[in-house]
Amino acid sequence: MTDVIEMTDEAAEAKALRAALVKTLTDDGVITSGAVAAAVGAVPRHLFTPEVALAEAYGAYTSVVTKRGPDGRAMSSVSEPHVQAFMLEQAQIAPGMRVLEIGSGGYNAALIAELVGEAGEVTTVDIDPMVTDRARGMLAAAGYDRVRVVLADADAGLPDGAPYDRILVTVGAWDIPPAWTEQLAEGGRLLVPLRVRGLTRVIAFEDRGNHLESVSERIFGFVPMQGEGAHEAHTIVLAGGEIRLRFDDAAPADPDALAGAVGTERAEVWTGAHIGRQELLQGIEMYMATAMDGFCVLSLDRDKDSGLITLPGKKAFAMAAVEGGSFAYLTSRASQDPDEVEFGVHAYGPGRDALAEDMAGQVRIWSKCLRGRGTGASFALYPAATPDDQLPGGRVVDKKHRRVLISWPEVTAGQDA
Repeated sequence: MTDVIEMTDEAAEAKALRAALVKTLTDDGVITSGAVAAAVGAVPRHLFTPEVALAEAYGAYTSVVTKRGPDGRAMSSVSEPHVQAFMLEQAQIAPGMRVLEIGSGGYNAALIAELVGEAGEVTTVDIDPMVTDRARGMLAAAGYDRVRVVLADADAGLPDGAPYDRILVTVGAWDIPPAWTEQLAEGGRLLVPLRVRGLTRVIAFEDRGNHLESVSERIFGFVPMQGEGAHEAHTIVLAGGEIRLRFDDAAPADPDALAGAVGTERAEVWTGAHIGRQELLQGIEMYMATAMDGFCVLSLDRDKDSGLITLPGKKAFAMAAVEGGSFAYLTSRASQDPDEVEFGVHAYGPGRDALAEDMAGQVRIWSKCLRGRGTGASFALYPAATPDDQLPGGRVVDKKHRRVLISWPEVTAGQDA
């Protein structure tokens, strides 16, 4: 009898925590529909996250790592509820739909099952047998055994069950394999955390005939894709490991040209462009990634810090760019307004002055045309064989299967004004 009382008490507490989670996500503007609110309120998340305490299982901004690799990096996790709720709102899933989830965990598939109802179909696929076994068992225990769990490399999609009204990718993808769009139903929607120039954005794409266009996007982080879709970035190490420059796509043609850059005098330019201390950087990050040809991410090893690189506070990463034998990075300093900081550029190498001015000029364009407007970027996916003359204007990032086109309509309008 005692066991029954304890289970009942836990169930009551879990129900109250789910209600509180729905309220938090609704108040924060993440949940915007009654359907998603009902799904989050119905699915017992704690049954999919036994690694943590009950209260932590319902933390709106708490992820739960379920597997780590030998190096300690997360290989599988149950994402934060606010991420999952946002993606479900992006997806606009309706009753009766057929949905494919790429990257299993169990909880998100249960949420999707609530949204599609008894008339819909949900398939979740993962490359890791530990993940699929875990998801299958937890889904059954929670009453969602109608969700189909498949062990496979999702780079090829899942033909058995296609076409899908919605495909939700819940792992970080560097590219979009053809199967994902070939298996999408007419009028369908693909949601994917796409890595572009080292920055990941969850983007909702819709079919436009010969290409796909974004309808919404937001910054979130995900564990990377494994299998055929895995991708390793290129890294250039400078100053004995103190500085690392990471290129997500093609590295510079002559990386050795940068070896002498750190021994040159530093160029410094302050932009007059400001940002609030609590203001998100996601807009300027993506803009700089597309505006600068040699964009990369600079990381600083604080254990080897000689003072060469000046970053505010304890920050160890910065947006950077390389041109020939020179590199520049974005930094900041205190502003007259205590709630803001001013962006600046430091550069090294023989072309440091020109590179610093170029980067500073792009920061000023962002400040004038885009600050406070989210990212303002539009994304489009074209087949890899699409010729340049068939692409509209914008930054083209070439991948194995796709040409990703990123454009900034508001920047064009601002410059024309």
